[in-house]
Amino acid sequence: MKLFAQGTSLDLSHPHVMGILNVTPDSFSDGGTHNSLIDAVKHANLMINAGATIIDVGGESTRPGAAEVSVEEELQRVIPVVEAIAQRFEVWISVDTSKPEVIRESAKVGAHIINDIRSLPNLALWRRLQKPVYRFV
Repeated sequence: MKLFAQGTSLDLSHPHVMGILNVTPDSFSDGGTHNSLIDAVKHANLMINAGATIIDVGGESTRPGAAEVSVEEELQRVIPVVEAIAQRFEVWISVDTSKPEVIRESAKVGAHIINDIRSLPNLALWRRLQKPVYRFV
């Protein structure tokens, strides 16, 4: 089985490693160390060299009690990073978001997957973008 997006395919006949790239100042997993474009791209490169075939970019913390981020702020955090990774590396890019505007703009600059822990409340938008939707539990 293969996934197809952005003119490429991802072979699902073997496991893949997803590297997590939080571009937030308040990330609970990495302490907010990758929130500049340069640091984010460097960290993506390290994860790819370590074997990641998918890079998951998140611009809003999902830790309990985290403040909600505006659409504009999430776009400023995520879109330049997704675009830079897409231009530099042959890797699938996942974006952790549930905001329609971030989904739309991420797809425009190279995202292959939307990783929405809120279960895609805006599923109709993703379908209008003609992107595949897979539900994994």
